[in-house]
Amino acid sequence: MSQAAFFHADSNAVRFWVEIDGHPVGASISRDALHYALRPDGRNEDPMETFNAHAAQLDAAVRRRVAGGSIEPVMLREHDLRAGA
Repeated sequence: MSQAAFFHADSNAVRFWVEIDGHPVGASISRDALHYALRPDGRNEDPMETFNAHAAQLDAAVRRRVAGGSIEPVMLREHDLRAGA
């Protein structure tokens, strides 16, 4: 991918890209959604640690959203992650 995932403090979200059909698709997930859905006991954990530990699940959620008609940027929510669990 052309750019690595990073935590954007101003939006309190992890921003990342998923390659779909050879094109990078921008996506994000808020720190709260990330921890609520994937690490409810990790509220003080670095959001990048949580992101990296669940990158495959987040990638799959973005792919499902794009397949369902979402356009860039894809903003993941808690229910997007539960649907793929």
